Amino acid sequence: MPVETKTTCPYCGVGCGVIATVNDDGVVSVKGDQDHPANFGRLCSKGSALAETIDLDGRLLHPEIGGKRATWDETLDLVASRFSQAIAEHGPDSVAFYVSGQLLTEDYYLANKLMKGFIGSANIDTNSRLCMSSSVAGHRRAFGADTVPGTYEDMELADLVILTGSNLAWCHPVLYQRLAAAKAARPEMKVVVIDPRRTMSADIADMHLAIRPDGDVALFAGLLAHLSGSSAIDSAYVQNHTAGFDAAMQAASEHSLPEIAEATGLTIAELISFYELFERTEKIVTCYSQGVNQSESGTDKVNAIINCHLATGRIGRPGMGPFSLTGQPNAMGGREVGGLANMLAAHMAIESAEDRDRVQRFWASPAIAQKPGLKAVDMFRAVADGRIKALWIMATNPVVSMPDAGAVEAAIKACPFVVVSDVMANTDTARHAHVLLPSLGWGEKDGTVTNSERRISRQRGFLDAPGEAKADWWQMAEVGRRMGFDAAFAFGQVSEIFTEHAALSDFENAGSRDFDIGGIEPENYDTMAPFQWPKPKRDDAVITRFFADGRFYHADGKARFIATALPETVRTSADYPLTLNTGRIRDQWHTMTRTGKSARLTAHIAEPFAELHPRDAQALGIESADLVELESPHGRVLLRALVSERQARGSVFAPMHWNDQFASRARIDVVVAPVTDPHSGQPASKNVGVRARRFAAKAYGFAISRTRPDAPDCAYWATAKADGGHRMELAFVEAPQDWTLWARQVFDIEARVEPLGYSDRQTGDLRLAFFDGDILLAALFIARQPVAVARNWAISQLTERHEDLRMRFALVAGRPGAGRADPGATVCSCFNVGVNQITAAIRDGCHSVEAIGKALNAGTNCGSCRAEIRGIIDGCLKTAAE
Repeated sequence: MPVETKTTCPYCGVGCGVIATVNDDGVVSVKGDQDHPANFGRLCSKGSALAETIDLDGRLLHPEIGGKRATWDETLDLVASRFSQAIAEHGPDSVAFYVSGQLLTEDYYLANKLMKGFIGSANIDTNSRLCMSSSVAGHRRAFGADTVPGTYEDMELADLVILTGSNLAWCHPVLYQRLAAAKAARPEMKVVVIDPRRTMSADIADMHLAIRPDGDVALFAGLLAHLSGSSAIDSAYVQNHTAGFDAAMQAASEHSLPEIAEATGLTIAELISFYELFERTEKIVTCYSQGVNQSESGTDKVNAIINCHLATGRIGRPGMGPFSLTGQPNAMGGREVGGLANMLAAHMAIESAEDRDRVQRFWASPAIAQKPGLKAVDMFRAVADGRIKALWIMATNPVVSMPDAGAVEAAIKACPFVVVSDVMANTDTARHAHVLLPSLGWGEKDGTVTNSERRISRQRGFLDAPGEAKADWWQMAEVGRRMGFDAAFAFGQVSEIFTEHAALSDFENAGSRDFDIGGIEPENYDTMAPFQWPKPKRDDAVITRFFADGRFYHADGKARFIATALPETVRTSADYPLTLNTGRIRDQWHTMTRTGKSARLTAHIAEPFAELHPRDAQALGIESADLVELESPHGRVLLRALVSERQARGSVFAPMHWNDQFASRARIDVVVAPVTDPHSGQPASKNVGVRARRFAAKAYGFAISRTRPDAPDCAYWATAKADGGHRMELAFVEAPQDWTLWARQVFDIEARVEPLGYSDRQTGDLRLAFFDGDILLAALFIARQPVAVARNWAISQLTERHEDLRMRFALVAGRPGAGRADPGATVCSCFNVGVNQITAAIRDGCHSVEAIGKALNAGTNCGSCRAEIRGIIDGCLKTAAE
């Protein structure tokens, strides 16, 4: 009988509820949980495809030492002894943990406890440093605690929603659909999108402000100055509940409107329109994400936004407040347990002697970290210069995701002892580990996560642990015990860790700290429903929002205005004249170790790209589908050119996901400088000076294969999962002498299998297809220009039988024969709907997104393709009108 398990999605910070069903035959399916208050049954394309990502292909299933299988006892003893040795010889600051927002709260809690309370160092940091630490710093400066004031519901209740530095449609699709539905129900609601690019989120915007990179401080400082003296200022709230207003207002008023226009790249008319809209609208939510956080001025951006909400008293009430949209599924849980190097557990402050004493007494620990540890960028610098002798990396891939990634890789390679806990055996980071520890993945592990609105949900296991894989918390507990801290790490099950975590949040609190979940009963852990914190013992009242009452967490109970100076925003030069902006795309996640397993998720965008404005592309001699090399003083990458009017002139966008497992030279963070915000330590990944040039290849290729191809010896390659096999894009500076031999080696084709195809020396075209009986094994298409092949149709031939010789010749031609349709490039990943199918429906009279949805289902699940569908409709109707 099918078994249903309520769990939580492991992707972004929305924290969607998922129901996983395991059928009698073991097949898993997923659907959205209609009872979960984060998503009410909605799932994005990634969440919908979760069942396609839980196979064991590529999984790390056994502990390894030096690349050889070992027992758990051998590996755990080695880890404990090497860390203990480093501490004994060089002190506690000679070791470090680098952890992840992919960990569950219980995992995070033990990592923090072991490092800060028992090793006695604060050298534990997290990849959350890369995505939301500027929000943490901004919250702490303004509120006295890392408190997110509002809820998702506020976005639906607001009369004005500002999305700044947030491509909500692609990065938080379910929240975007909630916002779009609210706007459809109340058309008078206004949405403003502030982003250098016209992203898909701008599809529902009433106003798009194409701000200059890092112009946010100037924009919101200008807004604060505009509000001065207006009736929008809540003088009573400012006087009674805040401090620093005059200094912040004076700093904001130092710049004239023309100066703000220059700093933001916006017109004075645009500024006045936005400022007046903010001034006259009471119910405002300002949502911000990586475009704000990932900046050298990220913390000041956060405080410039918060200043405007404090000045107007528009905070903590329904439909009002600043809202940090978290990137990872449990970055918030990591913040709660003190996973950042400059924080203590339960939102306590490492710089506070009182808090350090409190945590040490609660843990009964032999030591407590006395000062902040090394933040991520500084941590890997310390690895590079030899200060760190032993490093444990958990559930993250810093060789891909850290800025100056080439230097980070070199540092890890040179470190005397590196431990990596991961679910995958082959990642760019795992290949440099001395010890590999196999961890449980989604569907196997058990614990809690916290989403962006402070809602704690259970992530439950519904699959057996594969091989010898173990929970991350178990690994840390075992190492702690073997380092001599047996009593403090004698946990038998995950619920015991959560109980201790909750008890610490309540310990000597009495309302003095925001984070308190002491009211959660330990016996309810297994059946625990999603809930928002705080959940204290002492009060039955439900607290959903903070700060409407004007009570903050600084010692005097008041919020702080922060005076912000306009930062230096220009990172370009004569040698590096373009501004690189990195980020996520719709259907991929982090470094693709999970999403890269799904053919559906790779169908929309199958290779790394550089998005350029048409005029910049023209000036560089670059056309769409050319290859483009991006270079900074730190490194170079090779990407496919995407020429788009959505991109701002002078800028280039490239996704963060691709790595050496999926492409030849696409680790974009190799190019990104290790520049950080001085307050948060967060890297500036959105404003990097680069240069671009067209890459001159002598031959281009496209290939499909039933098996994953080996990494070929060529200038460019990018591989992706496809239905029935894999797809690969290729480029060569020198063509192989024997294409058939090359194909046999790359696609592992036996000598007995003869190819079908042709070669035209005059045009440079070559086509080869290998069949074993009526089964297609592989096909290779070569041309002197980027290959024009009906890719999705060709891929579909991997799952077809080819008894008919005409089908084989059609494949070699790269186009379907008469009567067979080519769906075109994928637009809707949820239902595998291609652009040709959409344009055909438009010709048949479907002239709205809703009509396309009724005809093809496209856009009816997660909805993140709706903006793209609308663009196709507009383009087709415009062409027809002409």
